[in-house]
Amino acid sequence: MALYSAAAAVLAGLERGDGGLKTLVYNSRFPHVRQLYALVSETLRYSPVLDALLAGAALLQAEKKLPPHLAKVLVYDLLFGKGLKCGGRWKALARRHRARLQAELARLKVQRKVSHNEDLLAPAEGASPGAPQLPRYVRVNTLKTCVDDVIDFFKRQGYSYLGKAASVEELSSLSGKKFLLDLHLPELLVFPPQTDFHNNQLYTSGHIILQDKASCLPAFLLSPATGSHVIDACAAPGNKTSHMAAILKNKGQIFAFDLDTKRLATMNTMLMRAGVTSFELAQQDFLTVDPRDSKYSKVTYILLDPSCSGSGMVNRVPTEEATPSAERLQALAGFQRKILSHALSFPAVRRLAYSTCSVHQEENEDVVHAVLQEQGSAFRLVNVLPSWPCRGLATFPGAECCLRASPADTLTNGFFVAVLERCGEEAAVPSSLPTSAEESLQQGRGVHPGTAHKKKRKKQRVKE
Repeated sequence: MALYSAAAAVLAGLERGDGGLKTLVYNSRFPHVRQLYALVSETLRYSPVLDALLAGAALLQAEKKLPPHLAKVLVYDLLFGKGLKCGGRWKALARRHRARLQAELARLKVQRKVSHNEDLLAPAEGASPGAPQLPRYVRVNTLKTCVDDVIDFFKRQGYSYLGKAASVEELSSLSGKKFLLDLHLPELLVFPPQTDFHNNQLYTSGHIILQDKASCLPAFLLSPATGSHVIDACAAPGNKTSHMAAILKNKGQIFAFDLDTKRLATMNTMLMRAGVTSFELAQQDFLTVDPRDSKYSKVTYILLDPSCSGSGMVNRVPTEEATPSAERLQALAGFQRKILSHALSFPAVRRLAYSTCSVHQEENEDVVHAVLQEQGSAFRLVNVLPSWPCRGLATFPGAECCLRASPADTLTNGFFVAVLERCGEEAAVPSSLPTSAEESLQQGRGVHPGTAHKKKRKKQRVKE
Protein backbone atom coordinates (compact mmCIF):
# COMPACT_ATOMS: atom_id res chain seq x y z
CA MET A 1 0.00 0.00 0.00
CA ALA A 2 2.92 2.34 0.69
CA LEU A 3 3.68 2.56 -3.03
CA TYR A 4 0.16 3.63 -4.02
CA SER A 5 -0.11 6.08 -1.11
CA ALA A 6 3.24 7.61 -2.01
CA ALA A 7 2.25 7.93 -5.67
CA ALA A 8 -1.07 9.54 -4.72
CA ALA A 9 0.78 11.99 -2.45
CA VAL A 10 3.11 12.98 -5.31
CA LEU A 11 0.12 13.53 -7.63
CA ALA A 12 -1.55 15.69 -5.00
CA GLY A 13 1.66 17.68 -4.51
CA LEU A 14 1.91 18.30 -8.24
CA GLU A 15 -1.67 19.54 -8.34
CA ARG A 16 -0.98 21.94 -5.45
CA GLY A 17 2.19 23.18 -7.15
CA ASP A 18 4.47 22.01 -4.32
CA GLY A 19 7.26 21.20 -6.77
CA GLY A 20 8.24 19.29 -9.88
CA LEU A 21 7.84 15.56 -10.36
CA LYS A 22 11.45 14.63 -9.66
CA THR A 23 11.64 16.86 -6.61
CA LEU A 24 8.50 15.43 -5.06
CA VAL A 25 9.51 11.84 -5.78
CA TYR A 26 12.99 12.28 -4.33
CA ASN A 27 11.61 14.10 -1.29
CA SER A 28 9.12 11.34 -0.56
CA ARG A 29 9.99 8.77 2.08
CA PHE A 30 9.35 5.87 -0.24
CA PRO A 31 12.53 3.73 -0.37
CA HIS A 32 12.28 2.63 -4.03
CA VAL A 33 12.50 5.95 -5.85
CA ARG A 34 12.66 4.57 -9.39
CA GLN A 35 9.60 2.39 -8.86
CA LEU A 36 7.67 5.36 -7.52
CA TYR A 37 8.83 7.65 -10.32
CA ALA A 38 7.81 5.11 -12.97
CA LEU A 39 4.35 4.61 -11.46
CA VAL A 40 3.64 8.35 -11.13
CA SER A 41 4.97 9.08 -14.63
CA GLU A 42 2.81 6.40 -16.21
CA THR A 43 -0.26 7.47 -14.23
CA LEU A 44 0.28 11.02 -15.44
CA ARG A 45 0.69 9.84 -19.01
CA TYR A 46 -2.62 7.99 -18.85
CA SER A 47 -4.28 10.76 -16.86
CA PRO A 48 -6.89 11.82 -19.48
CA VAL A 49 -7.80 8.18 -20.07
CA LEU A 50 -8.08 7.52 -16.33
CA ASP A 51 -10.31 10.58 -15.89
CA ALA A 52 -12.63 9.22 -18.57
CA LEU A 53 -12.71 5.75 -16.99
CA LEU A 54 -13.34 7.05 -13.47
CA ALA A 55 -16.17 9.25 -14.74
CA GLY A 56 -17.71 6.54 -16.91
CA ALA A 57 -17.57 3.92 -14.17
CA ALA A 58 -18.69 6.43 -11.50
CA LEU A 59 -16.09 4.93 -9.16
CA LEU A 60 -15.68 7.98 -6.95
CA GLN A 61 -19.43 8.27 -6.53
CA ALA A 62 -19.65 4.62 -5.52
CA GLU A 63 -16.65 4.80 -3.17
CA LYS A 64 -16.87 8.19 -1.50
CA LYS A 65 -13.98 7.45 0.90
CA LEU A 66 -11.57 6.71 -1.92
CA PRO A 67 -9.28 9.73 -2.47
CA PRO A 68 -9.30 10.80 -6.15
CA HIS A 69 -5.51 10.68 -6.62
CA LEU A 70 -5.33 7.24 -5.04
CA ALA A 71 -8.18 6.11 -7.29
CA LYS A 72 -6.20 7.19 -10.34
CA VAL A 73 -3.12 5.26 -9.27
CA LEU A 74 -5.12 2.13 -8.43
CA VAL A 75 -7.05 2.14 -11.70
CA TYR A 76 -3.87 2.73 -13.70
CA ASP A 77 -2.12 -0.26 -12.11
CA LEU A 78 -5.23 -2.42 -12.31
CA LEU A 79 -5.86 -1.86 -16.02
CA PHE A 80 -2.54 -0.76 -17.53
CA GLY A 81 0.18 -1.60 -15.02
CA LYS A 82 1.20 -4.59 -12.93
CA GLY A 83 -2.29 -5.61 -11.88
CA LEU A 84 -2.32 -4.40 -8.26
CA LYS A 85 0.46 -6.44 -6.68
CA CYS A 86 -0.02 -4.62 -3.37
CA GLY A 87 -2.57 -2.27 -1.85
CA GLY A 88 -4.32 -3.96 1.07
CA ARG A 89 -7.95 -2.93 1.52
CA TRP A 90 -7.76 -0.44 -1.35
CA LYS A 91 -6.68 -3.23 -3.68
CA ALA A 92 -9.72 -5.25 -2.65
CA LEU A 93 -11.93 -2.21 -3.19
CA ALA A 94 -10.55 -1.57 -6.68
CA ARG A 95 -10.91 -5.21 -7.64
CA ARG A 96 -14.59 -5.15 -6.68
CA HIS A 97 -15.06 -2.65 -9.50
CA ARG A 98 -12.79 -4.43 -11.99
CA ALA A 99 -15.60 -5.67 -14.24
CA ARG A 100 -17.19 -2.22 -14.44
CA LEU A 101 -13.84 -0.57 -15.17
CA GLN A 102 -12.91 -3.14 -17.81
CA ALA A 103 -16.29 -2.67 -19.49
CA GLU A 104 -15.77 1.09 -19.49
CA LEU A 105 -12.30 0.61 -20.98
CA ALA A 106 -13.72 -1.57 -23.76
CA ARG A 107 -16.44 1.03 -24.45
CA LEU A 108 -13.83 3.78 -24.63
CA LYS A 109 -11.79 1.81 -27.17
CA VAL A 110 -14.86 1.29 -29.35
CA GLN A 111 -15.77 4.96 -29.06
CA ARG A 112 -12.27 6.08 -30.10
CA LYS A 113 -11.92 3.36 -32.73
CA VAL A 114 -8.72 1.82 -31.31
CA SER A 115 -7.80 -1.73 -30.39
CA HIS A 116 -4.81 -1.35 -28.07
CA ASN A 117 -4.50 0.41 -24.72
CA GLU A 118 -1.60 2.56 -25.89
CA ASP A 119 -3.68 3.81 -28.80
CA LEU A 120 -5.88 5.59 -26.28
CA LEU A 121 -2.97 7.92 -25.62
CA ALA A 122 -3.23 9.33 -29.14
CA PRO A 123 -5.61 12.27 -29.63
CA ALA A 124 -9.24 11.22 -29.98
CA GLU A 125 -10.85 11.69 -33.39
CA GLY A 126 -11.49 15.38 -33.95
CA ALA A 127 -9.29 16.40 -31.01
CA SER A 128 -6.29 18.67 -31.33
CA PRO A 129 -2.97 16.84 -31.51
CA GLY A 130 -1.23 16.31 -28.18
CA ALA A 131 2.31 15.31 -27.32
CA PRO A 132 3.66 12.68 -29.73
CA GLN A 133 4.36 9.18 -28.52
CA LEU A 134 8.09 8.59 -28.34
CA PRO A 135 9.71 5.21 -28.85
CA ARG A 136 11.14 3.35 -25.89
CA TYR A 137 14.89 3.82 -26.06
CA VAL A 138 17.16 1.25 -24.41
CA ARG A 139 20.87 1.97 -23.99
CA VAL A 140 23.02 -1.14 -23.80
CA ASN A 141 25.36 -0.88 -20.82
CA THR A 142 28.70 -1.93 -22.32
CA LEU A 143 30.25 -2.20 -18.87
CA LYS A 144 28.31 -5.44 -18.47
CA THR A 145 27.43 -6.70 -21.93
CA CYS A 146 27.45 -5.84 -25.63
CA VAL A 147 24.82 -4.94 -28.21
CA ASP A 148 24.86 -8.31 -29.99
CA ASP A 149 24.25 -10.24 -26.77
CA VAL A 150 21.35 -7.98 -25.76
CA ILE A 151 19.79 -8.35 -29.20
CA ASP A 152 20.08 -12.15 -28.89
CA PHE A 153 18.50 -12.00 -25.45
CA PHE A 154 15.48 -10.07 -26.70
CA LYS A 155 15.13 -12.44 -29.64
CA ARG A 156 14.89 -15.32 -27.17
CA GLN A 157 12.14 -13.39 -25.41
CA GLY A 158 10.09 -13.32 -28.59
CA TYR A 159 11.08 -9.92 -29.99
CA SER A 160 11.80 -9.48 -33.71
CA TYR A 161 14.98 -7.58 -34.55
CA LEU A 162 14.67 -5.48 -37.71
CA GLY A 163 18.30 -4.37 -37.98
CA LYS A 164 19.68 -0.85 -37.99
CA ALA A 165 17.19 1.92 -38.70
CA ALA A 166 17.69 3.84 -41.90
CA SER A 167 15.65 6.90 -40.92
CA VAL A 168 13.81 8.58 -38.06
CA GLU A 169 10.54 7.74 -39.84
CA GLU A 170 11.39 4.05 -39.52
CA LEU A 171 11.60 4.44 -35.75
CA SER A 172 8.09 5.90 -35.65
CA SER A 173 6.56 2.87 -37.36
CA LEU A 174 7.57 0.31 -34.71
CA SER A 175 4.78 -1.74 -33.14
CA GLY A 176 4.23 -4.97 -31.28
CA LYS A 177 7.39 -6.86 -30.28
CA LYS A 178 9.69 -5.40 -32.91
CA PHE A 179 12.83 -3.37 -32.33
CA LEU A 180 15.65 -1.63 -34.20
CA LEU A 181 19.20 -0.45 -33.68
CA ASP A 182 19.24 3.36 -33.64
CA LEU A 183 20.61 5.11 -36.72
CA HIS A 184 22.75 7.61 -34.78
CA LEU A 185 23.85 6.02 -31.51
CA PRO A 186 25.54 2.62 -31.90
CA GLU A 187 24.56 1.22 -28.48
CA LEU A 188 20.92 2.33 -28.46
CA LEU A 189 18.03 -0.04 -29.19
CA VAL A 190 14.59 1.30 -30.10
CA PHE A 191 11.28 -0.33 -29.17
CA PRO A 192 7.65 0.74 -29.67
CA PRO A 193 6.20 3.35 -27.28
CA GLN A 194 5.10 2.12 -23.84
CA THR A 195 7.24 -1.02 -23.99
CA ASP A 196 7.88 -1.70 -20.30
CA PHE A 197 11.21 -3.15 -19.19
CA HIS A 198 11.17 -2.17 -15.51
CA ASN A 199 10.78 -5.81 -14.49
CA ASN A 200 12.97 -7.19 -17.25
CA GLN A 201 16.02 -9.16 -16.13
CA LEU A 202 18.36 -7.00 -18.19
CA TYR A 203 17.09 -3.82 -16.55
CA THR A 204 17.11 -5.08 -12.97
CA SER A 205 20.65 -6.43 -13.44
CA GLY A 206 21.94 -3.18 -14.95
CA HIS A 207 22.68 -4.61 -18.39
CA ILE A 208 20.39 -2.04 -20.02
CA ILE A 209 19.57 1.57 -19.11
CA LEU A 210 16.21 3.11 -19.95
CA GLN A 211 17.22 6.52 -21.27
CA ASP A 212 15.75 8.87 -23.85
CA LYS A 213 17.85 9.16 -26.99
CA ALA A 214 18.38 12.91 -26.58
CA SER A 215 19.66 12.35 -23.05
CA CYS A 216 22.31 9.98 -24.47
CA LEU A 217 23.75 12.69 -26.72
CA PRO A 218 25.80 14.69 -24.16
CA ALA A 219 28.06 11.83 -23.03
CA PHE A 220 28.23 10.38 -26.55
CA LEU A 221 29.32 13.72 -28.02
CA LEU A 222 31.67 14.55 -25.14
CA SER A 223 33.29 11.14 -25.83
CA PRO A 224 36.00 11.25 -23.18
CA ALA A 225 39.12 9.26 -24.05
CA THR A 226 39.67 6.06 -22.08
CA GLY A 227 41.53 6.78 -18.85
CA SER A 228 40.53 10.45 -18.68
CA HIS A 229 39.48 12.38 -15.61
CA VAL A 230 35.95 13.74 -16.09
CA ILE A 231 33.57 15.96 -14.13
CA ASP A 232 29.81 15.47 -14.21
CA ALA A 233 28.84 18.83 -12.77
CA CYS A 234 25.10 18.25 -12.14
CA ALA A 235 25.04 14.49 -12.04
CA ALA A 236 21.91 13.01 -10.44
CA PRO A 237 20.07 10.80 -11.24
CA GLY A 238 23.12 9.31 -12.97
CA ASN A 239 22.19 8.02 -16.42
CA LYS A 240 24.70 10.30 -18.13
CA THR A 241 27.32 9.41 -15.53
CA SER A 242 26.92 5.70 -16.19
CA HIS A 243 27.08 6.40 -19.93
CA MET A 244 30.39 8.23 -19.52
CA ALA A 245 31.74 5.38 -17.40
CA ALA A 246 30.88 2.98 -20.21
CA ILE A 247 32.67 5.17 -22.76
CA LEU A 248 35.66 5.34 -20.39
CA LYS A 249 35.49 1.54 -19.89
CA ASN A 250 35.69 2.20 -16.13
CA LYS A 251 39.20 3.57 -16.56
CA GLY A 252 40.18 7.01 -15.38
CA GLN A 253 37.99 8.88 -12.88
CA ILE A 254 34.58 10.56 -12.80
CA PHE A 255 33.87 13.27 -10.23
CA ALA A 256 30.09 13.66 -9.89
CA PHE A 257 28.43 16.53 -8.03
CA ASP A 258 24.89 17.09 -6.76
CA LEU A 259 23.46 18.99 -3.80
CA ASP A 260 20.61 16.63 -2.92
CA THR A 261 21.52 13.82 -0.51
CA LYS A 262 18.64 11.56 -1.53
CA ARG A 263 19.34 11.98 -5.22
CA LEU A 264 22.98 11.10 -4.63
CA ALA A 265 22.03 8.01 -2.63
CA THR A 266 19.73 6.85 -5.42
CA MET A 267 22.42 7.64 -7.97
CA ASN A 268 25.00 5.61 -6.04
CA THR A 269 22.68 2.59 -6.09
CA MET A 270 22.07 3.01 -9.81
CA LEU A 271 25.79 3.31 -10.62
CA MET A 272 26.66 0.25 -8.53
CA ARG A 273 23.98 -1.77 -10.33
CA ALA A 274 25.38 -0.60 -13.66
CA GLY A 275 28.85 -1.81 -12.70
CA VAL A 276 30.42 1.66 -12.53
CA THR A 277 33.55 1.62 -10.37
CA SER A 278 35.66 4.65 -11.30
CA PHE A 279 33.55 7.41 -9.74
CA GLU A 280 33.48 9.69 -6.73
CA LEU A 281 30.23 11.33 -5.58
CA ALA A 282 30.21 14.66 -3.77
CA GLN A 283 27.29 16.42 -2.12
CA GLN A 284 28.43 19.85 -3.22
CA ASP A 285 27.33 22.77 -5.35
CA PHE A 286 29.58 22.63 -8.41
CA LEU A 287 29.91 26.41 -8.31
CA THR A 288 31.75 26.07 -4.99
CA VAL A 289 34.33 23.62 -6.37
CA ASP A 290 37.77 25.20 -6.66
CA PRO A 291 39.10 24.72 -10.21
CA ARG A 292 42.65 25.10 -8.86
CA ASP A 293 42.30 22.21 -6.43
CA SER A 294 45.04 19.69 -7.29
CA LYS A 295 42.42 16.95 -7.07
CA TYR A 296 40.99 18.17 -10.37
CA SER A 297 44.26 19.03 -12.07
CA LYS A 298 43.85 16.17 -14.54
CA VAL A 299 40.20 16.89 -15.43
CA THR A 300 40.14 17.28 -19.21
CA TYR A 301 36.44 16.64 -19.90
CA ILE A 302 33.34 18.14 -18.28
CA LEU A 303 29.70 17.26 -18.80
CA LEU A 304 27.41 20.11 -17.76
CA ASP A 305 23.65 19.52 -17.71
CA PRO A 306 22.44 22.31 -15.39
CA SER A 307 19.00 23.04 -14.02
CA CYS A 308 16.71 24.40 -16.72
CA SER A 309 13.04 25.05 -17.46
CA GLY A 310 12.48 21.45 -18.60
CA SER A 311 10.32 22.80 -21.40
CA GLY A 312 11.41 20.09 -23.81
CA MET A 313 10.06 17.17 -21.81
CA VAL A 314 7.24 15.41 -23.67
CA ASN A 315 5.71 13.87 -20.56
CA ARG A 316 5.75 17.19 -18.81
CA VAL A 317 3.45 17.36 -15.82
CA PRO A 318 0.36 19.37 -16.80
CA THR A 319 0.46 21.42 -13.59
CA GLU A 320 4.00 22.64 -14.29
CA GLU A 321 4.50 25.98 -15.99
CA ALA A 322 4.36 25.23 -19.72
CA THR A 323 5.88 28.56 -20.77
CA PRO A 324 8.17 30.07 -18.12
CA SER A 325 7.93 33.80 -17.62
CA ALA A 326 10.60 36.05 -19.08
CA GLU A 327 11.88 36.68 -15.55
CA ARG A 328 12.16 32.95 -14.86
CA LEU A 329 14.02 32.34 -18.13
CA GLN A 330 16.43 35.19 -17.46
CA ALA A 331 17.14 33.87 -13.96
CA LEU A 332 17.82 30.38 -15.31
CA ALA A 333 19.99 31.73 -18.11
CA GLY A 334 22.00 33.80 -15.63
CA PHE A 335 22.69 30.70 -13.56
CA GLN A 336 23.55 28.67 -16.66
CA ARG A 337 26.02 31.27 -17.92
CA LYS A 338 27.65 31.40 -14.52
CA ILE A 339 28.06 27.64 -14.18
CA LEU A 340 29.28 27.24 -17.77
CA SER A 341 31.91 29.93 -17.25
CA HIS A 342 32.95 28.23 -14.02
CA ALA A 343 33.31 24.88 -15.76
CA LEU A 344 35.54 26.38 -18.45
CA SER A 345 37.81 27.84 -15.76
CA PHE A 346 39.24 24.41 -14.89
CA PRO A 347 42.80 24.78 -16.17
CA ALA A 348 43.17 21.37 -17.84
CA VAL A 349 39.72 21.11 -19.43
CA ARG A 350 39.95 20.43 -23.15
CA ARG A 351 36.36 19.57 -24.05
CA LEU A 352 32.97 20.30 -22.51
CA ALA A 353 29.42 19.25 -23.37
CA TYR A 354 26.69 21.71 -22.34
CA SER A 355 23.12 20.42 -22.51
CA THR A 356 19.60 21.29 -21.42
CA CYS A 357 16.17 19.73 -21.80
CA SER A 358 14.86 23.17 -22.77
CA VAL A 359 13.56 24.47 -26.09
CA HIS A 360 14.14 28.13 -25.23
CA GLN A 361 16.83 30.13 -27.00
CA GLU A 362 17.55 32.02 -23.76
CA GLU A 363 18.81 28.85 -22.07
CA ASN A 364 20.60 27.44 -25.09
CA GLU A 365 22.14 29.46 -27.92
CA ASP A 366 22.12 32.69 -25.91
CA VAL A 367 24.00 31.10 -23.01
CA VAL A 368 26.61 29.49 -25.25
CA HIS A 369 27.11 32.67 -27.29
CA ALA A 370 27.52 34.87 -24.21
CA VAL A 371 30.09 32.55 -22.63
CA LEU A 372 32.06 32.13 -25.85
CA GLN A 373 32.27 35.92 -26.18
CA GLU A 374 33.41 36.12 -22.57
CA GLN A 375 36.13 33.50 -23.21
CA GLY A 376 37.49 35.30 -26.25
CA SER A 377 39.50 32.91 -28.42
CA ALA A 378 40.08 30.32 -25.70
CA PHE A 379 37.25 27.97 -26.74
CA ARG A 380 35.37 27.16 -29.91
CA LEU A 381 32.24 25.24 -30.83
CA VAL A 382 32.70 21.80 -32.36
CA ASN A 383 30.51 20.83 -35.31
CA VAL A 384 29.40 17.51 -33.84
CA LEU A 385 27.45 14.71 -35.51
CA PRO A 386 26.93 16.31 -38.94
CA SER A 387 24.27 13.73 -39.83
CA TRP A 388 21.97 15.03 -37.07
CA PRO A 389 19.04 16.81 -38.75
CA CYS A 390 18.28 19.62 -36.27
CA ARG A 391 20.93 22.26 -35.60
CA GLY A 392 21.14 25.28 -33.34
CA LEU A 393 19.12 28.39 -34.11
CA ALA A 394 21.03 30.80 -36.36
CA THR A 395 21.36 33.47 -33.68
CA PHE A 396 25.15 33.87 -34.02
CA PRO A 397 27.88 32.64 -36.41
CA GLY A 398 28.64 28.99 -35.68
CA ALA A 399 25.38 28.24 -33.85
CA GLU A 400 24.68 25.55 -36.44
CA CYS A 401 27.42 23.49 -34.72
CA CYS A 402 25.00 22.93 -31.82
CA LEU A 403 22.35 20.22 -31.84
CA ARG A 404 18.67 20.49 -31.11
CA ALA A 405 16.23 17.64 -30.62
CA SER A 406 12.44 17.64 -30.68
CA PRO A 407 9.56 15.14 -30.62
CA ALA A 408 8.45 16.08 -34.14
CA ASP A 409 11.85 16.04 -35.85
CA THR A 410 13.94 13.50 -33.94
CA LEU A 411 11.35 11.47 -31.98
CA THR A 412 12.94 12.45 -28.68
CA ASN A 413 12.34 14.88 -25.88
CA GLY A 414 13.22 18.48 -26.64
CA PHE A 415 16.94 18.91 -26.02
CA PHE A 416 19.95 21.09 -26.78
CA VAL A 417 23.64 20.13 -26.85
CA ALA A 418 26.71 22.22 -27.53
CA VAL A 419 30.28 20.88 -27.41
CA LEU A 420 33.03 23.39 -26.66
CA GLU A 421 36.69 22.61 -27.19
CA ARG A 422 39.77 24.53 -26.14
CA CYS A 423 41.36 26.17 -29.16
CA GLY A 424 44.56 24.51 -30.24
CA GLU A 425 43.50 21.24 -28.58
CA GLU A 426 42.34 18.18 -30.47
CA ALA A 427 40.52 15.58 -28.39
CA ALA A 428 41.34 11.98 -29.24
CA VAL A 429 38.62 9.75 -30.63
CA PRO A 430 37.91 7.08 -28.00
CA SER A 431 38.67 3.60 -29.23
CA SER A 432 35.64 2.27 -27.36
CA LEU A 433 33.22 3.62 -29.98
CA PRO A 434 32.19 1.44 -32.93
CA THR A 435 33.54 2.42 -36.34
CA SER A 436 30.37 4.20 -37.50
CA ALA A 437 30.35 6.37 -34.39
CA GLU A 438 34.08 7.08 -34.73
CA GLU A 439 33.56 8.29 -38.28
CA SER A 440 30.69 10.56 -37.23
CA LEU A 441 32.77 12.07 -34.46
CA GLN A 442 35.81 12.47 -36.69
CA GLN A 443 33.72 14.46 -39.15
CA GLY A 444 32.76 16.78 -36.29
CA ARG A 445 36.32 17.18 -35.01
CA GLY A 446 38.37 17.23 -38.14
CA VAL A 447 40.28 14.22 -36.86
CA HIS A 448 42.01 12.37 -39.65
CA PRO A 449 40.34 8.95 -40.12
CA GLY A 450 43.70 7.25 -40.05
CA THR A 451 44.27 8.29 -36.43
CA ALA A 452 41.33 6.28 -35.14
CA HIS A 453 41.74 2.69 -34.07
CA LYS A 454 39.57 -0.04 -32.62
CA LYS A 455 40.15 -2.50 -29.87
CA LYS A 456 38.37 -5.72 -29.20
CA ARG A 457 36.47 -5.87 -25.96
CA LYS A 458 35.66 -8.78 -23.74
CA LYS A 459 31.99 -8.86 -22.72
CA GLN A 460 29.92 -10.66 -20.20
CA ARG A 461 27.66 -13.04 -21.99
CA VAL A 462 24.00 -12.25 -21.22
CA LYS A 463 22.32 -15.35 -19.93
CA GLU A 464 18.61 -15.83 -19.81
